[in-house]
Amino acid sequence: MLDIKFIRENPAIVKNACQVKNFPDVVDDILNLDKRVRELKTITQTKTAEKNKISKEIPTASDKATLIAKSKAISEEIANEMAELADKENVLNDLLHRVPQIPAKDAPIGDDESANVEIRRIGTPRTFDFTPRAQWDLLDMNDWWMPERIAKTCGTRLYALCGELAELELAVQNFVIQKMIKKGFKFVACPSITKPQIIFNAGHFMGSDMSVMNDDVFMLEGTDRCLAGTSEIIMNSLYSDEILNENELPIKFVGFSPCFRKEAGSAGRDTRGLIRVHQFNKVEQFIFCKPEDSEKMHEMLLNDLCETMEDLELPYRVIANSTGDMGFNKVKMNDVEAWVPSENAYRELGSCSTIGQFQARRTNTRYRKNASGEVDFVATLNNTGIAAGRALVPLMENHQNADGSVNIPKKLQPLMGGRTKIGGKHQ
Repeated sequence: MLDIKFIRENPAIVKNACQVKNFPDVVDDILNLDKRVRELKTITQTKTAEKNKISKEIPTASDKATLIAKSKAISEEIANEMAELADKENVLNDLLHRVPQIPAKDAPIGDDESANVEIRRIGTPRTFDFTPRAQWDLLDMNDWWMPERIAKTCGTRLYALCGELAELELAVQNFVIQKMIKKGFKFVACPSITKPQIIFNAGHFMGSDMSVMNDDVFMLEGTDRCLAGTSEIIMNSLYSDEILNENELPIKFVGFSPCFRKEAGSAGRDTRGLIRVHQFNKVEQFIFCKPEDSEKMHEMLLNDLCETMEDLELPYRVIANSTGDMGFNKVKMNDVEAWVPSENAYRELGSCSTIGQFQARRTNTRYRKNASGEVDFVATLNNTGIAAGRALVPLMENHQNADGSVNIPKKLQPLMGGRTKIGGKHQ
């Protein structure tokens, strides 16, 4: 969320953010409510002081009854005004949680992904001397999954990998985790079960009513818990209500967890294969830093994801996401998309996002500056280390052979026992 002081002083900037991110403009309502809340606080403070003064006068007063009646009347006025104040503060709090983060000045302006801008393209899509197979055909012919049995047992939009491809998924995950550890990130094996408030604190949803999450989040009925859609959510709240020392920053985590998403808004999209499913494994990078270091941290994280694409020997491109596509809580977002031969298109494999102090205001995560001793909110960033199941799609399709086997990228071969390929006729 944004600082109310910033909204008071920069209403035009905030209104513009609402417009370019396609969220309702509630700025005028906020300013009117904020003015009334501050008036009520002043009024109740003044009347409370008056009541206290009267209370001190009563014991020595000659006309106690008059003072007692006056005190009672003031108490009733204060009670009514405090009730109004509580109601106004609740509405104001909800509206403040409906204001999106201010996008970066250089973010492309547009309503949706059609306004995204390609920054660069690395690698050339492979020219095949045979007809390349789609992910599900490679999965079927190599017996690398069992979709009908899993649908019967667990329901749709779930999968179980088998044999050598399951090994490859683990190898991809382990490779990225080890790579990030070598870059100075602390590995966190995160739980997937959390509290709804922790998901809300990540700032992906508008308003203060947490039921808005029900279309996206699996709630665990009969408990006060739910399933997280990414380890970002857990890592974001690790230092909630704490004050860090400036010397501790940046704090760099690489998290791993199974991720759970309802995908309620994606009916009919990517119903086959490994792209859009209810459960998947993901490696996530997360950083707490000083606000002025955000840009430097963003470039570092984006470079990490691009390096991983090159490690996996995948043609890819980097996208600057438009204001209408970057989401509610982001200052800046870059998607990295890998080439998928069966679709003759690039598909998103990860996202790098600068959040600013938006999440930290919700979690109350702060740091103390060395020079002044002043306390301020940290900034946060996140980046997809690798969404392993999704990454297998371009990996399989780009590295496939005519016999249905799949070549293993050189950097993954040591994690696959030295094998250079899996599947196909050699099985």
